[in-house]
Amino acid sequence: MKKLLIATLISAATFNTHASIETKDWHEFASKEAKQFVADNIVLDFYASPSGTGFSKNSEVANYIDLAHERGITGASVTLGAPHTPNLLAFKFEHRKWTKASSAAKTPIRYVKHVDDFQKAHDNGEYAIMWASQTTMPLEGDAANVAVMAEYGVKTMQLTYNETELTGSGVISMINGDTSGLTDFGKEVLDEMVKHGITVDLSHTSHHTTKDITDYMQKHHKGVPVIYSHSPLASTYDCEPHETLTETEKRMAQKNLKKGDPDFRLAACYRLISDEQAKTVADMGGVIAVTATEWMMDGVWPEDITPKQFAEMIDGAVQIAGIDHVGIATDDMMTTAKVVPFTIANPDKYADNGYMVSAFNKGSTGCAELSKHMAGVVDSLWEMGYSNEDLAKLFGGNLMRVYEQTWK
Repeated sequence: MKKLLIATLISAATFNTHASIETKDWHEFASKEAKQFVADNIVLDFYASPSGTGFSKNSEVANYIDLAHERGITGASVTLGAPHTPNLLAFKFEHRKWTKASSAAKTPIRYVKHVDDFQKAHDNGEYAIMWASQTTMPLEGDAANVAVMAEYGVKTMQLTYNETELTGSGVISMINGDTSGLTDFGKEVLDEMVKHGITVDLSHTSHHTTKDITDYMQKHHKGVPVIYSHSPLASTYDCEPHETLTETEKRMAQKNLKKGDPDFRLAACYRLISDEQAKTVADMGGVIAVTATEWMMDGVWPEDITPKQFAEMIDGAVQIAGIDHVGIATDDMMTTAKVVPFTIANPDKYADNGYMVSAFNKGSTGCAELSKHMAGVVDSLWEMGYSNEDLAKLFGGNLMRVYEQTWK
């Protein structure tokens, strides 16, 4: 499997990559009213741009933040912990890199410590940055290090990133047949996260582990909500979110689908979540933040995601989870030009039978940079019948409610 994936990625490394920062800017097509709405309200993003992969120069981050702020984006949840931070030292290094890069912006930065920092940033003309971790690897197997992550300002954390970690299994492990779930160490980590006010994030985590997590939280931490920080719903695209690679192969054979057929899949779109997962989190009072990342739009894979398509992803989640339990995220890498080399260097993290790279090759190379899409998304949601109150919830209010309940 790994050899096959590496060969696929190497062969794909020469394709013409369209970085997110280079994709179509939809801002000029939006109405003045929509632009003003974004400026007048709290709008929160989520992106994942590790140093060396998402950016290599501080000016790249600075320019990105300045444009976002200019167009009314209040701030973002920024990923520090991911596959490039396999230990605590690497995490601390990433923290320094991102702090230095973000502080290079012309826009004043407010590093989020409390929920009201989002409002303060909005009122004071600042850009709010809250730190997130998409892995527990920096803990180095010691749950006591959750306190260290909290001291460094981490406000949300996933227990796994794609693969199996000491805490449980991720979605890539799941499609490769791993049926394991939450471990005893994972339970210790959850207890420490609740104790130190870090919101539990279920994105990237296998459905086996997410079920164990939500069961554990409802039994031992009743009333504490959890989130999916960047996960669209499978039902929006009528796809199968939990299939193993073997099951997908069998389904393709049963339908007599072969490579080249429009409906052929190398894998199920494993990053999408089921209606059941979404409803469980909603019942717990949590939030599913939908990410406008093109390769997760199973089978659509446009050259540039449109604001209308982004709005349709949001609407699909609202239809299942309800208006009080949906948020937004881009999962933007700032530039996807370095994504393929990164996946080559980390084959265990992306052993998906070539699904993601295949989607990239078919055009899904953007992540809907929020400053270029947000006003257009407002127009599209208005056309769908959403009220201003609804949009305020979707763009930040719902997540802030959860943060108010989970941060200490």
